[in-house]
Amino acid sequence: MEIRLAAPQDMDALVDLRLEMLREVNHLPAGYAFDREFVRRTRACFRDPRHAWAMAVADGQCVGCATLCAMALLPTFDHPSGLRGHLMNVYTCPAWRRQGIGRQLVALLVEEGRRRGMTEISLDATEDGRQLYRALGFRDNAEGMVLALCEKRT
Repeated sequence: MEIRLAAPQDMDALVDLRLEMLREVNHLPAGYAFDREFVRRTRACFRDPRHAWAMAVADGQCVGCATLCAMALLPTFDHPSGLRGHLMNVYTCPAWRRQGIGRQLVALLVEEGRRRGMTEISLDATEDGRQLYRALGFRDNAEGMVLALCEKRT
C-alpha cells in the first residue's frame, strides 16, 4: 500500500474515485451519469495547484483519496497567513476499509496544509467519520453560519 500526494497524472483515477464516492454517499445507481459541466468543474479543481490530494494505491489501483481545498482569506490575528484549508472527500473503497487508510490520507494532508502555512483546516464530518477526525485532533465547533446561494441537488 502506497499513501502519497497525488500528481497531475493521477487526475483521471482521482476523478473516477470521487465520482464513485459521490454515487455511494448519495445512494445513486452504479451507472449514474454525472452532468458534464459538473465533471468538467471537478477536473478543473483537480488541476488547481492551490489544492492538494492524497491517494492510496494498492496493486496499481487507486483505493482511497482525500482532498484539501485551499482558501485564501483576509489575514486575522488568529489566522495571520489568511490561508485555510477545507478537507473533503475522504474515501476508501469498501474492500479496503478499516485498515487505517483514511487516517493516513488525512494525516498526510494535515502535514501538507501545515507545510503550506495553513492556520486551520475545517471539514464536514459524517457521524461515521467523527471518531477518526477527533483522534487526529479535530474538534467539534458551532461557531459558524451559512447561507446557501444555490439549491442543493442529490
